[in-house]
Amino acid sequence: MPVSELTDGPENPPAHFAAVVADWTPPEIVSTDVLTPGPVAALAALFDQPDPAPRDGDPLPPLWHWLYFAEWVPQSELGPDGHPRDGAFLPPLPERRRMFGGGRLTVHAPLRRGDTVTRRAGVAGVRTRRGGSGWLLLVTVRYEFSVGGEVLVVEEQDIVYRDPRTPSSAPTSGAEDGLDGPWRFELVPDPVLLFRFSALTANAHRIHYDLPYATQVEGYPGLLVHGPLLALSLLELPRRFAGERAVREFTYRARRPVFAGRPIIVRGGPETDTGVRLGAGGAFTGTARLV
Repeated sequence: MPVSELTDGPENPPAHFAAVVADWTPPEIVSTDVLTPGPVAALAALFDQPDPAPRDGDPLPPLWHWLYFAEWVPQSELGPDGHPRDGAFLPPLPERRRMFGGGRLTVHAPLRRGDTVTRRAGVAGVRTRRGGSGWLLLVTVRYEFSVGGEVLVVEEQDIVYRDPRTPSSAPTSGAEDGLDGPWRFELVPDPVLLFRFSALTANAHRIHYDLPYATQVEGYPGLLVHGPLLALSLLELPRRFAGERAVREFTYRARRPVFAGRPIIVRGGPETDTGVRLGAGGAFTGTARLV
């Protein structure tokens, strides 16, 4: 049956999701940026921690490259949700309800402050899945970061698009996730912190700062905490409590949304000589390999 003839039903994904899987093949994009000191100092301040890379040549903490390669599109090109209406890796959907699902990171060698970094980005996979609240479209974007022609960091992000006809996920209570490791700190995601993180990462998605939009349009019970902020908070644990060791692999997953207003307990610790388990308030979990 051609994609255009699919009907929405319990056994079939929405036709617009199926069409994306069948026909969407965006090209790779290659871009370059310089790891300047300002963004690193700003994120360190957001976490109330010392700047981890105060000098050129110091290694950048894993995933802090999210502070770079910002995409500031003209205001006239933003959609009603604050995201760009069109983009290389934004699937062609009539409406988008976007969530950060998780990802994977491999660090062959660290990126360093002052480096000129080339990023090669492309879509590695597109698929549909039926979740508890209806059909989802999952887009995996792969990034390779190289310096001087050598690939140092490889990352994959899983972005989830929800059918806008289905209700938003229920709120999390902010309860802990059963982790009992010795590493622990508290993150307080109030609206000010969410605003600062949005500004640092060029993220204009209104669910993070526009309460009427988040509640009345997208149906959430409050401002949504950024998935990338939670992923970075997991990596704060080995940075703070095992700073002499380096993260070589990191896998993380969003289990449920988190909303502004309640403190989040970020905790974890070693499970093996090289493996650590990490969690943020029962909403984000991850594992890392240290050397």
